Amino acid sequence: MSQGHITQKEPYVVDVIAGKTYYWCACGLSKKQPFCDGTHKDTEFTPLTFTPEKDKTVYLCGCRRSAKAPFCDGTHKDL
Repeated sequence: MSQGHITQKEPYVVDVIAGKTYYWCACGLSKKQPFCDGTHKDTEFTPLTFTPEKDKTVYLCGCRRSAKAPFCDGTHKDL
């Protein structure tokens, strides 16, 4: 599988709510970054789903190169 489009070379800082399901855009084409809007439909990509256990602030990958996707691992610093 190829890598998604880089939307930004820094993470998206997002406050998430416990128990709510989120769909992180893996293709990088969504107009609702960092979340999926279904744009991947004609691609090989599918969104990554996560449901936080508690309310918190998360750092979601914007470069689509993180080994810990959907979360940022700092890979963007080397691009």
